[in-house]
Amino acid sequence: MDVLIVGGGGREHALAWKLKQSPRIGKLYVAPGNGGTEALGCKNVAISVTDINALAKFASENNIGLTVVGPEEPLALGIVDLFKARDLRIFGPTKAAAQIESSKAFGKQLMKEANIPTAEHEVCSDFNQAISVVRRYTLPVVVKADGFAGGKGVYICKNFEEAEAALHTLFDVPGDVEHTVLIEQFLDGSELSIHAITDGTSFLMFPPSQDHKRALDGDLGKNTGGMGAICPVPWMPQGTPSFVEHRVIRAAFDAIRNYGIYFTGMLYPGILMTLNGPKVLEFNARFGDPECQVYMRLMKTDLLDLLEACVDGSIADRRIDWKYGYAISVVLASLGYPDAYKTGFKIEGIREAEIITEVVVFHGSTINDGELKTTGGRVLSVTAVGPTLKDAIDRAYEAVGKITFEGMQYRRDIGGTALKYDTTRS
Repeated sequence: MDVLIVGGGGREHALAWKLKQSPRIGKLYVAPGNGGTEALGCKNVAISVTDINALAKFASENNIGLTVVGPEEPLALGIVDLFKARDLRIFGPTKAAAQIESSKAFGKQLMKEANIPTAEHEVCSDFNQAISVVRRYTLPVVVKADGFAGGKGVYICKNFEEAEAALHTLFDVPGDVEHTVLIEQFLDGSELSIHAITDGTSFLMFPPSQDHKRALDGDLGKNTGGMGAICPVPWMPQGTPSFVEHRVIRAAFDAIRNYGIYFTGMLYPGILMTLNGPKVLEFNARFGDPECQVYMRLMKTDLLDLLEACVDGSIADRRIDWKYGYAISVVLASLGYPDAYKTGFKIEGIREAEIITEVVVFHGSTINDGELKTTGGRVLSVTAVGPTLKDAIDRAYEAVGKITFEGMQYRRDIGGTALKYDTTRS
């Protein structure tokens, strides 16, 4: 089967790497792809993820058997609706279902109706209203952009001045544009990433993973798209998976069906483990990045079979097998990320890094124009697996030490706080 992956980051490279292992895979296209997908033997296609008409035309003309959507933007634009209208098989939720991520206000309303535990919040449509709400809340507060923000439209504000500045950033945009923001009560705790794959009727749970959102060690600095991840999560309290499965995942699917919407694809709620139990931060409608990278390293099941079962409505007949042990991903980013950064720097050392046992480097923002160079903020995801979390961490950071590019920055504590909970430590 010939397959098209939509996207060009580390998540899409990881999906391509795993799909390449299927004995049924034919040609594998990635639009737009990156230097890593090209090196993997995929055919990069110069089509933007937001040009959904061109993507549908390509899939039709090239007899693509299955299209797999990585990022949120094309889902929000209705790529799944367009493909289905043209009888093209595609993995992902429809535009209506993807609102659970593309509109945080919709997601919060859904949580309220389904009695899914989440933070106290209010939706605001103008600056003055938002300022008034902030004044009523106990600091710190969280200010969120309603629409797509690539994981970076979240501001944790410790004082009124920071909240005011965040609101100016979100509202003071040139042009006649309507804006909606969410003001949330800040919740304290440790974060979990939960993924559930569904065909609209049945679903299968992935093991919990932990993203590291902040840019700097010690969970300091600005929120990013994700600076690294581990899987599984040794500190997760007993009973949490069952609680999340029934009170969050199943409840969300039931609630969205009440709108006449059937969600197919991947639902990924971010969960905060608070002193008052698990609370949903927000919903996502696709694989996380960098969570996808660690999942692909641990998954034993044929990914093509799994995605097809989701599209064809036969998830109930499937199971997912996982390797024993741990996986970790460490993101190597451009200096300045998630703010302004420079690109075009030569990358060296990946081959030496991948010589290390159980290390695979996924490309996030690279291009090969004769030599491998940086093209974006999150450049590489260095992944490693091991029988213990410490083994995986040691291998990953040994590999990180082999790689260089100008301005390379990364967190040195991915998985560090979980180490003391790893009962498999040797």
